[in-house]
Amino acid sequence: MKLNKLKLTCLLVGLCLTAACQATPSGKPAPATSPQTIEQMEEQPQAEVVAVKSAKMGRDINATVVVPAQYFDPDLQEEQFPVVYLLHGADGSYRDWPSKADLDDLSSEYGVIIVCPDGQDSWYFDSPIDPKMQFETFITGELVGYIDGHYRTLPERRYRAITGLSMGGHGALWCAWRHPDVFGACGAMSGGVDISQFPDRWNIDKRLGAYADNKQRWQEHSVVSLVPKLKDGQQAIIIDDGSDDFFYTVNCQLHDALLKQKVGHDFTIRPGNHSWTYWVNSLDYHMLFFAKFFATE
Repeated sequence: MKLNKLKLTCLLVGLCLTAACQATPSGKPAPATSPQTIEQMEEQPQAEVVAVKSAKMGRDINATVVVPAQYFDPDLQEEQFPVVYLLHGADGSYRDWPSKADLDDLSSEYGVIIVCPDGQDSWYFDSPIDPKMQFETFITGELVGYIDGHYRTLPERRYRAITGLSMGGHGALWCAWRHPDVFGACGAMSGGVDISQFPDRWNIDKRLGAYADNKQRWQEHSVVSLVPKLKDGQQAIIIDDGSDDFFYTVNCQLHDALLKQKVGHDFTIRPGNHSWTYWVNSLDYHMLFFAKFFATE
């Protein structure tokens, strides 16, 4: 049963007012929420911004959480949902995906919770030189633990997927391939999957040190370096890129490396470039891919 916008807004206002003292029917604490204006809630009533504590970084990291409309259905108050973690690119934030794509409808269509964390310009690994940039630990442990503890999730790897665009594509594969016990499926859209080929871009040197002095470190932190350790069937994998994208070559190289390793994956090249037009369209394919994975016994 799909609830109308007014009813969803009223429900969320009630949840925000009682979050400090009311538990969800499953016994988990109600999600902590940041103050939102009525206009914000009317614009996207299924979404809220939460501040998640990172013990390793010693600070809070924001994330936008989008729940399906059926999450509020009185007849489904014991229902648990799969989770898709959706990562932004360089110079982006936790607000990017919610402002560009209709995550409300996608969440409701597939019956999943969508989480868009702030990744700053971290490239989603743990920086060996900056203790305030430990985003692999945050995404794979602290954030997943928070979401499972505050929302009605299906807290198993087979009901968790992660994908993202550009830097977020690198981060999604990095986090998933290094933590197959956490994520059962993963993807990348226009992913910057070999950062060693771009030594002067996107502040990566602030996370790893100058490339000229740290070539091995850069290679080890490029997601393509993980392929020799992968096993076929370990995870469901979807990778795509636009034919006019500046990451086209490195994505084709990643595809070839996966074929050589005999690791099954979906790989698609479509017309397009490094743009939101391409990524919003690509997200539809990733959501369908993950939905099929979640439905697999």
